[in-house]
Amino acid sequence: ERVTSVTYGEDHQRFRFTIVLNLIQAMFASIIGYFYIRVIQRKPMLEMSGHRWKRFFQVAVLSSCASPFGYMALRYINYPTMTLAKTCKMVPVLLMNKILYRRHYPTYKYAVVAMITAGVSAFMLFKTSSKPASGSGTLAVVENSLYGLFLVFINLALDGAVNSTQDQVFVEDREITGQHMMCMMNLCSTVLMVLWLLNPFNPELASATKFLYTHPRALIDIGVFALCGSLGQCFVFYTLANFGSLTLTTVTVTRKFLTILISVFYNGHRLNEKQWMATGMVFAGIILDIYKKQIAKGQALAAAKDSKKHDVQNDSGKEEYVVNRSSKRAVASLTKERAAATRAALERVAKESDAVVSKDLRRRRMVD
Repeated sequence: ERVTSVTYGEDHQRFRFTIVLNLIQAMFASIIGYFYIRVIQRKPMLEMSGHRWKRFFQVAVLSSCASPFGYMALRYINYPTMTLAKTCKMVPVLLMNKILYRRHYPTYKYAVVAMITAGVSAFMLFKTSSKPASGSGTLAVVENSLYGLFLVFINLALDGAVNSTQDQVFVEDREITGQHMMCMMNLCSTVLMVLWLLNPFNPELASATKFLYTHPRALIDIGVFALCGSLGQCFVFYTLANFGSLTLTTVTVTRKFLTILISVFYNGHRLNEKQWMATGMVFAGIILDIYKKQIAKGQALAAAKDSKKHDVQNDSGKEEYVVNRSSKRAVASLTKERAAATRAALERVAKESDAVVSKDLRRRRMVD
């Protein structure tokens, strides 16, 4: 908000170069992602193939298109309205997963999304103003343009497409981790934006360079923005890879809500009846989500135990079968040995008998 809304210098100029701002953010995030993989995790980089490059560039294109719309929207709407719109991010994430990749969610997920989104939006919408204007009642009066709201809508739709595509990449390729996604997606975004800024018909790079040269204080704000955003992405991509985009969006939305709620109580503000109802709706949605997940987890554990028990029974049956077959073979082998010994004894007796008979014949012939 400070980078895009604060005026710099005596001429009171604003930094309006959203592509350059996004480029600096992507460069910082790619470098920190690479540092995290190689230094902290001490793992090799991902072996890239044509399909992987294609997927990373696909996510990068969507992400690079989404961010400028959000930055531009802040010129036409105020930050509270932007925050209010961002609380509805769960809806486009859910819809894009459903539309683009035919991903199915349990019925209670739709109820949880609706309850949390409606509760957070109502809480912020019915927030009382500390400095109410004359005749405005208890609601804060804000001035926002329809064009700014349209830009926010596009930003949310593209964000939903980005998150759903990232989910699909993790499902297709199990070797890709959240840190790989962070490093390679931001690297691809950097390449795309550099190519766009080097376009001779695009004066944004030269204008941004001139602005930063004449207003060096803006470099500090941009650097802090890029560094904080990049460090935050480490946690974002870890959650995304391990729990999915819908869970990530739920965490970010409820985190914003809890931050506002803690701030209200810490500063001694009072909530009106509608805000209390909205708060109850949010917590009801969170409790419903946790309750359903615990039930599903219990069912999965029970099914795993039954499957393990069935496998043990099958293994014991196989062992008994093997033992029976082995004993039968042993008996058969013993019977064969006895039969062979009996045959050998009979042959021996037969040979002895033949010898006796032949001796008697020789005696008779001698007598004759």
